[in-house]
Amino acid sequence: MEFVGAFTALVTPFRNGEVDEEAFRQFIEWQIEKGINGLVPCGTTGESATLSHAEHKRVIKICVDQVAKRVPVLAGAGSNNTREAIELAKEAKELNADGALLITPYYNKPTQRGLIEHFAAIAGEVSMPIVVYNVPGRTSVNLLPKTLAEISKRCPNIIGVKEATANLAQISDVLEYCGRDFTVLSGDDFTILPTLAIGGKGVISVISNVAPDKVATMISAYVKGDMTTAQNIHYELAPLCRAMFLETNPVPAKTALAKMETIPSAEVRLPLVPLTAESEATLDTYLRNGGFI
Repeated sequence: MEFVGAFTALVTPFRNGEVDEEAFRQFIEWQIEKGINGLVPCGTTGESATLSHAEHKRVIKICVDQVAKRVPVLAGAGSNNTREAIELAKEAKELNADGALLITPYYNKPTQRGLIEHFAAIAGEVSMPIVVYNVPGRTSVNLLPKTLAEISKRCPNIIGVKEATANLAQISDVLEYCGRDFTVLSGDDFTILPTLAIGGKGVISVISNVAPDKVATMISAYVKGDMTTAQNIHYELAPLCRAMFLETNPVPAKTALAKMETIPSAEVRLPLVPLTAESEATLDTYLRNGGFI
């Protein structure tokens, strides 16, 4: 199963501090009805950092069950503890996820050699497609293109990267060093179209929580050679990109979805807190102007 097109980094709905399974299933169904190409549970946007291990497993299980193989499920399974990442990836495989998304280790600040050994250890233990997640803004470590090329050569089941550097020069280097068959997914909604233009295959998106149809249509238009439509949607979505990062992701996304009545609550877990009144007013303006509410 290929990981191409628009993948949503799913929010995890909560109700009274617990995972809201019914709301999550309905949200997944809405995403598929809107034409999304794939789904990513338990990523940053899914507040994986505050899910217990039992909840992490349950969220992936719910997603895989609800999707029922209609689109690929790329399950978040990363950790800054290599042993823990191996166990999470094994669980994702046992739960029948189609692949695992593994963030570079955060806080530890490993060297490039440490990154190679981290991913090689996971890939050697878990025989499933793995997509590496490079987001220096959250981890304080940048997985460099030549390092990634060495990882991909050493580990055939590491088939792609979610590049959230917003650095098109780095993304270009990844494609040059890893080869054009290596799956590069934009990890930054502002750079979806430019990433496609230099050889990327899609996005793992925050804004597609709110606008799955538009993100999927933009990528489809690009693939079909309809650059005018792709560019028009790119600029149409630019205000939504700004809106989704008024404060820390996924707080704006959850707030928007609750206002759209797509999920019942904007509840997040500490240390995240609800939007300020000022940010909420700005978000409302973006949502109204975009026709979302």
